[in-house]
Amino acid sequence: MNIRKAEISDAEHIAPILLLAMEDILYKFVGKEDYKSAHDFLFYFVGQENNQYSYQNCYVAESENEIIGAVNIYNGADLHTLRTPIIKYIRTNYNPDFDPEDETEAGEYYIDSLGINPKHQGKGIGSKILQFLIEKYVHENKEVLGLLVEEDNPQAKKLYLRLGFKPVGHKVLVKKNLEHLQIKN
Repeated sequence: MNIRKAEISDAEHIAPILLLAMEDILYKFVGKEDYKSAHDFLFYFVGQENNQYSYQNCYVAESENEIIGAVNIYNGADLHTLRTPIIKYIRTNYNPDFDPEDETEAGEYYIDSLGINPKHQGKGIGSKILQFLIEKYVHENKEVLGLLVEEDNPQAKKLYLRLGFKPVGHKVLVKKNLEHLQIKN
C-alpha cells in the first residue's frame, strides 16, 4: 500500500470514500437524506481548489492501482478561508441560513474525514493512514493533529486512543455532539 498526496484526477474516487465518513453531516449540509445530492456536492468540491474538501487537502491510500482509502486534512487556522466557498454554495443552493459551528481552530492540523473503501475495511488501512499522518505532521513537522469522533462510535475512539490521541474537549457540528481528540509530540 502506498499513501500519497491526492491529485485532481483522484476526485471521482475520493468523494465516495470520504462520503462514507461524513454522510450524516453532508445530509445536514444539503438539507436532505439523499446520497446522490451529498455525493455530487462532495465530488464538486473535492475536484475544486482552495476549499476544505479540495483534493489539495487530501491524501489517498492505494493498492494495485486502486484508491482504497482517503483522508481530508488541513490547517485549522485556515478553516474560515477554506469553508467560505462551501458556505456560499450551500446558502445559494440548499439553505440560505446555513451557519455551521467551527469544528477546528488555529493550533492544529485537522483530520476532517477519513474513509476506507468498503471492500477493504477491517484490514488496518485506517490505522496505517493515521500512523502516516502522525509521523508526517506530529513527529516530522512538530504539529498538533486533531479530529472529532462521534460519542456513539466507541470503536473509532478506541483506535484513536490506542494511536496516542487524547481527549481535549467537546465540539458541536450541525447539532451533533462530538469529542475533540488531539495528538502532539
